[in-house]
Amino acid sequence: MNDIYRKSQEAAEFINKSFNTKFSLAIITGSGLDVLLDAYEIKSKIAFADVPHLPQSTFHKGEFLHCVYKGVDFLALNGRLHYYEGYSAQEVTFPIRILSALGLKYVMVTNASGGLNPEYDFGELVLINDHINLMPEHPLRGPNDERLGDRFPDMSNAYNKELRTRILKRATQLNISLKQGVYAGFQGPSLETPAEYKFIHTIGADMVGMSTVPEVIVANHCGLKVIAFSIVTNVCYPPERIKETSVEDVIQTANKAAPKLSILINDIILDLHN
Repeated sequence: MNDIYRKSQEAAEFINKSFNTKFSLAIITGSGLDVLLDAYEIKSKIAFADVPHLPQSTFHKGEFLHCVYKGVDFLALNGRLHYYEGYSAQEVTFPIRILSALGLKYVMVTNASGGLNPEYDFGELVLINDHINLMPEHPLRGPNDERLGDRFPDMSNAYNKELRTRILKRATQLNISLKQGVYAGFQGPSLETPAEYKFIHTIGADMVGMSTVPEVIVANHCGLKVIAFSIVTNVCYPPERIKETSVEDVIQTANKAAPKLSILINDIILDLHN
């Protein structure tokens, strides 16, 4: 991933030629949340593997989609790359570099997570307001290219506060239960042990998952404004609530909770366009 700037520009040029549309918003779908895309007209799609310098996801579909909702064009990334797939942190976050090179202003990230807040239940919808980085590799490690962003990007408003305020207000108006919480990024692919869940809860996280944190770091490095939603698909704290969990369980719970998230996302798409 040497010369990230050049490679992201080449990837963006390829997507521009394919879609021939200017976008301001991209949505990244997490595990079990590709059903969110059912609400939209898909005008065109490009597989990750067809984009220059971008590897194909081994777990999610891995596609760039040109979507339209009520006349609004936006990008959707049907799936993402994960560190546990064997990619470096820079490779995992390369799609964010492409979004920046495309000139986008906003990125909306979604994921499935394990709930560490005792008040959270299965299917809880949470607006992420901060994160704890427990990943073993930092996506900004190494020489910094000032064309991409500052050497030491500030992370005090990583999950844009102004946008969160607007979203919380709309959730109330739409009668959608929406909590706020801190997300911890863990490398995976094994789920955490009860002792690890207890540790992550103790250090201040409300949720834990295997994505999002590297993407949000790079989005802030690029100057993109971030919105992030998590659906709690398994309850991990206190210890007596832990149940054996499979990836099928995670996807099934995410599928069931997706409709209420879809209502909110559709509203945001229109709001950010105005």
